[in-house]
Amino acid sequence: MTTITAIRATEVIVPAKPGSLNSEQVLDKDTAFAKKFMTGESWTEFANQPKWIVEITLKNGLTGIGETYRSASKELLEETINVFLGEDLLKLNWRRLPVSDQRIYEAFESAVLDLVGKLLNVPVYQLLGGKYRDTIDCMGWTGRRTPEDAAQKAFEAMQKGHKVFKFKCSDEDAVRLWTQEIHKKCGDGIKVLLDPNQRWNDVATTLKLMEGVDRNTMLGLEDPILHADVEGFKTLQEKLQMPIYRHISLPYTQDIRDMITFVRADAADGYNFNGSAYNSVLLAEIAHLEGKPCWRGSEVDLGISETMGLHIAAASINCTIPSDIFGELVRVDDLIVNPIHFENGAATVPSGSGLGIELDAEAINKYKTNRRIEKTI
Repeated sequence: MTTITAIRATEVIVPAKPGSLNSEQVLDKDTAFAKKFMTGESWTEFANQPKWIVEITLKNGLTGIGETYRSASKELLEETINVFLGEDLLKLNWRRLPVSDQRIYEAFESAVLDLVGKLLNVPVYQLLGGKYRDTIDCMGWTGRRTPEDAAQKAFEAMQKGHKVFKFKCSDEDAVRLWTQEIHKKCGDGIKVLLDPNQRWNDVATTLKLMEGVDRNTMLGLEDPILHADVEGFKTLQEKLQMPIYRHISLPYTQDIRDMITFVRADAADGYNFNGSAYNSVLLAEIAHLEGKPCWRGSEVDLGISETMGLHIAAASINCTIPSDIFGELVRVDDLIVNPIHFENGAATVPSGSGLGIELDAEAINKYKTNRRIEKTI
C-alpha cells in the first residue's frame, strides 16, 4: 500500500506582484550575476522563471506535494521520476533520497515527507525531530531600490508587522541614503539587512559603501564580500561592529563543509541556510554548537516550499533570526488553498499531518505552462 505508483510534475509560472522586485529605474548591469541568479537586467526574468509542482501518489491513494527551485531541468526531473516509481515509501532513506540534482531534490523530499506525515498522522516538523516554536518570524524582502522606494517598501513591511527588511544590493547602490530614508519614514520600527550576494567583493569596497550608514537601522550584512575571503569577514566584524552573516545555499552547488571553515575561524555572527530539510537542520545544529543563530533562506518561493521552510525553521533549535519566507509580499499567488497565515510579521507553522496544506488545483490550472510529466505503473 505504500508503493509509489504515480508521479505528476506540472510546470508553472507565477508572476511577481507589480513593483515588488526592483525600482523601475534601477537596472542591473552585472551580466555575470544576472546569469547565475537568473534575474535579468530589471529582475523581471527572476519573477518569470518556471517552477515544477511535483505530486507523488501511493498505491493507497495518498498524495504528497513538492516544489522545485526555479528553472529546474525537465530531463533530470523525468529521470528522477523514473527512479522513484515503484519504490516503497517506507523503505527509502529519507535523509538521503536518490536525487542527484539539488534544484529538484527538495521537491521530492517535500512530497515524500508530506506522505510520511500523512501516513503517521504527524506534521513534517515531527519527522525532523520535533518543533521548538509555533510561529516563525519572517523578513520583508525586495531587490535594488531608489532610496525613496527602499523606505516605502520597508514601511509597507513594517505595517504588516515585519521587524526586519532585507534588500538585495550591488556596489552601485547608495545604501547610506537607503538607511537614512528608511529611518526617516520608519523610525526605529524596522531593522535592515543588506545582502549584496558577495558583490561588494572586498573589505575596502564594503567599508567605503558603509560610510555614513545609520548603524541603528542595521541588523547586519549578509555575504558582502567573496566567501573565500574568510579573513575579510573577520575584518568586517571588527571594523563595522555589526553582525556579518554567511549564506550557505546548497542548491547553488555549495557544500555543507563550506561552513566548517567559518566555524573554525569564528568568521560569521550567524547563518542563512537553504537546502533540503535534513541538511538544513544539520547545518542549524552545527551553528547551535558554535553558539550562533540562523534563519531559513529561500529563493522567493511559492506556498509549498515556504511551508516546508516553516517546518524546517520550527525544527531548528537556533532559528531565531527572521526567515526569508515572504511570498505573500512578492507573489500574486502561492498555489495552496489556505495561504500561510501571517500575523505581526510571523508565520504560523501548520500543525496538520504532513505539510498541513492542500494544493490549489484551480490556481495550478491558471498558472501552468504547456509542459507536464505524468507517469504511472
